[in-house]
Amino acid sequence: MLTSTTSSSGRGAQGVLAGPVQRLAHQPVAEASLVPGYGAMFNPGLVYHNGVYHLFARAVRSGYQRNPGPGDRFVNYLSDIVVLTSTDGLDYRFGYVLASAGTDGAACFEDPRVQWVSSASGEHLIMTYTWLPPAGSGRPWRIGAHLLVWQHGRFWLQEGSGRLLGPHGVPNKDAVVFSLADGRVALVHRIHPNMQLAVFDDVEHLWDPGEGYWDAYMADLASHVLITPGPGALGVGAGAPPVPTEAGLLFFYHERRADGTYTMNLALLDRATGRVLSRLPAAVLEPELEWERHGDVDGVVFVQGAHRQGDTIYLAYGAADRYVGAATASVPELLKALAAYA
Repeated sequence: MLTSTTSSSGRGAQGVLAGPVQRLAHQPVAEASLVPGYGAMFNPGLVYHNGVYHLFARAVRSGYQRNPGPGDRFVNYLSDIVVLTSTDGLDYRFGYVLASAGTDGAACFEDPRVQWVSSASGEHLIMTYTWLPPAGSGRPWRIGAHLLVWQHGRFWLQEGSGRLLGPHGVPNKDAVVFSLADGRVALVHRIHPNMQLAVFDDVEHLWDPGEGYWDAYMADLASHVLITPGPGALGVGAGAPPVPTEAGLLFFYHERRADGTYTMNLALLDRATGRVLSRLPAAVLEPELEWERHGDVDGVVFVQGAHRQGDTIYLAYGAADRYVGAATASVPELLKALAAYA
């Protein structure tokens, strides 16, 4: 059983729930420079498979540096997706590079989420990520997606499965995919500053929705809004794929405050519609430790992976765009807190 060692302190102007989410360690579970040839290692997706935690981390190739002039924050910044493995959720080791910058035209792979999705055609393992276009192309970032397969002791990108999801020409990111109770498939995504919900008949419909789907969707975008930023916040975005419970889907997401801080927040979604049943007004985790407050981007906790074991949820999160942290959450305590805001 995973044992938490530190808990949310309750500090911060907006408050932090002191109990339901607890850090597993005072130190990162994956440090920058863990993998030769890479620097920052952060914002991981997560799958628990065959008794092993598999982290799908955004890994930045060595040699990048801060940009002293205008434009991007860093120069020579290329990120791949690497897989780290652990049997206890605390001690991670490098496994392999899953996706390299340049694959399927992506200049970089950023912020992967990995999720099992069931539909009429069966069960699929889907990785969603932020797809960055080549520099100078004038194209916006998009949601990239691949199917994953397990073969020869590791995960692989399924050949020919790569897709760009969402409307053409619209900056779009922070996507998670999950199954609804009736077999339909839901996509939560972020067209700034809100999160939106799109629903499809099945995975095949998500992959190829047909002409007109996204045009009609964008024409009525306001009706698809799922969660808006809290008072004074600048934006919200999906975190980990929703976690099923008897009361609904626990949905961890991030919120960017006016001071630039990123926090971990929580809502409960309806299993039938994907819509919000309740939402906590305060963060469940915020940057407090040194390596969460200082890094390549200061003041960030950014959840992307969740795995339920009984009444405990294991959470993997990025910290300060440089490290990976781990925490646990109590399902009964989270549901009790959410019930007060139903």
